This record gives sequence, structure tokens and C-alpha cells, in this order.
Amino acid sequence: MDQWLNACVATERAVTIIKATYFHKQTSKKIAKIVIVILVIFTIGTSITDLLYRRLIDEDTEDYKRIWCIVSYPSSLKIFNFIMHTFHFMTPFIINLMSAIILITKKSRRRSNLQINRSFKELLKEQIRQHKHLFTAPVLLVILVLLRLILSFVSKCMKSTNDAWLFLIGYFISFILPMLTFVVFILPSKFYK
Repeated sequence: MDQWLNACVATERAVTIIKATYFHKQTSKKIAKIVIVILVIFTIGTSITDLLYRRLIDEDTEDYKRIWCIVSYPSSLKIFNFIMHTFHFMTPFIINLMSAIILITKKSRRRSNLQINRSFKELLKEQIRQHKHLFTAPVLLVILVLLRLILSFVSKCMKSTNDAWLFLIGYFISFILPMLTFVVFILPSKFYK
């Protein structure tokens, strides 16, 4: 969900640049509320199969007692689950990148219309340097979320608790960057300095 919200912020940034003086804050707030509700319903709707096919199994042997959490999907649902995980991973990333490209090119185009003595290419390079954080932040998010995506596709039975710690640490590492939004988006930006 956090990647989708980041994509929404990036989209609104791009829309603000496109509409310029025709941008209405009140309309934007209404649309944001509707989009958030739709995103929550969509995310829950595409993840509900996980709840339906997840079971807890008690294993009691001589050496240890353990509760296993097992997910067993039918083959068609495995494909659907793979597609949905990939969709929730790639689409916000693509939206972030496209919004950054739109924002930078529109700003450069406007400046080239105002500053006749400078070329569009020169202004575009300047805007890319100024707004490079708009590219680095989504790439960093994707790199760490990729770990979570890989872990969601790898289903492995663990024989020892050491394996469980490895998966758990990898899973939590993938959440570090979304929790550090300030460090990812605000600190690299020259706008806030």
C-alpha cells in the first residue's frame, strides 16, 4: 500500500505541473479521498485469497513443538497471486518514474518558453540534476521491496529455526526504506534545504 501512496503523490506532483494555474486544491483533495478508498479496497480484494488459503498446522515431535503457517493455492490461483504481487510491485514504480519524467519535461518546456536564450536540452539537463531525487527514491524503494517480492514467491519448508530467522530478517529489511520516507524523499531534495 505504501508504494501505491508514493505513486499517488508522484502523480499529483505531475498533475500540478501539467495543470499549473488551473490546478484546484479542493478537487484534488476529493479525488485523493476517492483514490485512497479505491486503493484500500483493491489491495484487500487482490490479497484476500491469501487469507482464504492460509492454514495453521500444529506439529508436535519429540524434539520440538511448532506451529506451521501453510499456504496452498490451486494452480490457477498461484498464477493470479504471482500476477497480483508483480502488479503491486511494478505498477507504482512505473507510475513514479513516469510522473518524474513528465514533471521534469513539462518544467523544462515551460522554462524554455520563458528563457529564449537557453536551449530546451540545456534546461532539461538542469532540471534532471535538480530533481534527480525523483528518480533515485523510486529505484531505492524498488531495490528493497524486491527482497519482499522474492520472499513472497519463495515457499520453502524450514527444518530449523535458523532458517526462519533468515526469512524474517530479510522480510523486515524490505520494510526499512518505506519507513525511512524522510531520508529517501526529503533529505535528497534540494527544495527542502
